[in-house]
Amino acid sequence: MHDRQFLNASRREAPRLASPLWLVCLSLWLLLCAPVLATGCASQQGATLIVYAASSLTEAFTAIGTEFEARHADVRVIFNFAGSQALSTQLEHGAVADVFASADTVHMDRLREKGLLAEEPVPFADNRLVVALPAANPGKIGDLRDLARPGLAIVIAQENVPVGRYTRQALANLSADAAYGSAFQEAVLANVRSEELNVRQVLAKVALGEADAGFVYVSDVIASSANVETLEIPAFANVEAVYPIALLTASTKKELAKRFIDFVRSPVAQEILHQAGLQAAADFVKDADFVKDACLVADTSP
Repeated sequence: MHDRQFLNASRREAPRLASPLWLVCLSLWLLLCAPVLATGCASQQGATLIVYAASSLTEAFTAIGTEFEARHADVRVIFNFAGSQALSTQLEHGAVADVFASADTVHMDRLREKGLLAEEPVPFADNRLVVALPAANPGKIGDLRDLARPGLAIVIAQENVPVGRYTRQALANLSADAAYGSAFQEAVLANVRSEELNVRQVLAKVALGEADAGFVYVSDVIASSANVETLEIPAFANVEAVYPIALLTASTKKELAKRFIDFVRSPVAQEILHQAGLQAAADFVKDADFVKDACLVADTSP
């Protein structure tokens, strides 16, 4: 912008400059120095925030990022969405980011233990599991008990993936109930045909008809345009998936990163998360910071 203003001013002044030599010098100066000025202005005005976030947050965080950019001039938010276990591994091996939002506390705790968190993580959302079925329901599944029927093709996430661990916890909870029987978990796992790296891959296989059923988050079904049906998991057996967010030690824009974390916990962002099928984390509901968005909405500084 500064270069454009200078050029416009130079054009207005040009008729008064009588010396051809002066014009030659001006041209040379612009040729040599304009790129340097442009680079300097860009580095002062623009800021890029890098956020690593669980794949189940893709739609919600994309919308939150857009809202955050609208409130902070010249700020760009770049996301890296993947399974929480993959993101934490990348960060452990030197990947540089400003913020990490995980689908569980386990992988966040790993980063804390390695000294990669600049501050304590804070919860910002909860999620729940649901069983997704292809719209045509080729497995003729009408009840959770049917998942134990031999011959079905079930897809789940790997055990080190948050949703994969939650799936196994839910199956264990169901097996502890007499209505399902102690062999229920073992029978369902015997029908597993593949274990995926993240929840979106599980949902994709179900939607494509490559599996009769898959365990995913409620938010994934709501956010997806895939034509799938769902089976609810009873509340006593379902698992509360707590999503924490934290500032990373490697961040070079810690104040801006803190603003983003505050914004994720603000009513504006919480409504976006709610629309995507997530809920406010139980601990967060009691937090007085939940109502601090008034200043954030009006803040337009980078």
